[in-house]
Amino acid sequence: MSYELLKTIIKTTANMVFFGGAGVSTESGIPDFRSTDGLYTIKTDLKFPPEVILSHSFFINNTEDFFQFYKSNMIFPDVVPNDAHNTLAKLEEKNKLKAIITQNIDGLHQMAGSKSVYELHGSVHRNYCMKCNKFFDSNYILNSKNIIPKCDSCGNIIKPDVVLYEEALDMDILERSIKAISIADTLIVGGTSLVVYPAANLIKYFRGNNLILINKSSTPYDKQANLVINESIGKVLSTVCEF
Repeated sequence: MSYELLKTIIKTTANMVFFGGAGVSTESGIPDFRSTDGLYTIKTDLKFPPEVILSHSFFINNTEDFFQFYKSNMIFPDVVPNDAHNTLAKLEEKNKLKAIITQNIDGLHQMAGSKSVYELHGSVHRNYCMKCNKFFDSNYILNSKNIIPKCDSCGNIIKPDVVLYEEALDMDILERSIKAISIADTLIVGGTSLVVYPAANLIKYFRGNNLILINKSSTPYDKQANLVINESIGKVLSTVCEF
């Protein structure tokens, strides 16, 4: 019944937005953060928890340790988009989906072909010299001769364009995300527990008719939704969307 209802909503909607979290990419083999085998359970030799390592102050004060962890646990060069990414790209191609708002930094939505993607927490595929602002891709970071990647023009440290703890979200991306959600008639939220703020606050800007939550576990917003499906986001989307 829930699948049929979702299929009908997607078929009849004119302005749909998707808001996704780590659960969208776990099906591609990228670990999430808070599950039993997630990133926050990793034991490191640094004697600091991942939440501390992935902070702005740790990056500044312990740059080598930061990159040692970051290169091993945050960049996944061999992953490919899964059914969720691919289905969303096709929905955008058919002009059903107007925007993807993601908390992920892996770039898999773009790899699948999506164009209108708002990355709330940045991307591992964008890296900039802290002095001259020269751009570098993720391969440059991974293949750097030194643990700390340095700019090949000025020699300064390169910083990943990801939002670390203690850093603010990009206001332009945030405002564009809020606008997309506020004018949507259907909002599908998938693969996120909706407990990470300020991103989780975005849902309050939705004024449309259909709020759909697809997540393996419950969320604080389940009672506000028109439809809740506690299953794999890739399975659900690929099943209900026929192309």
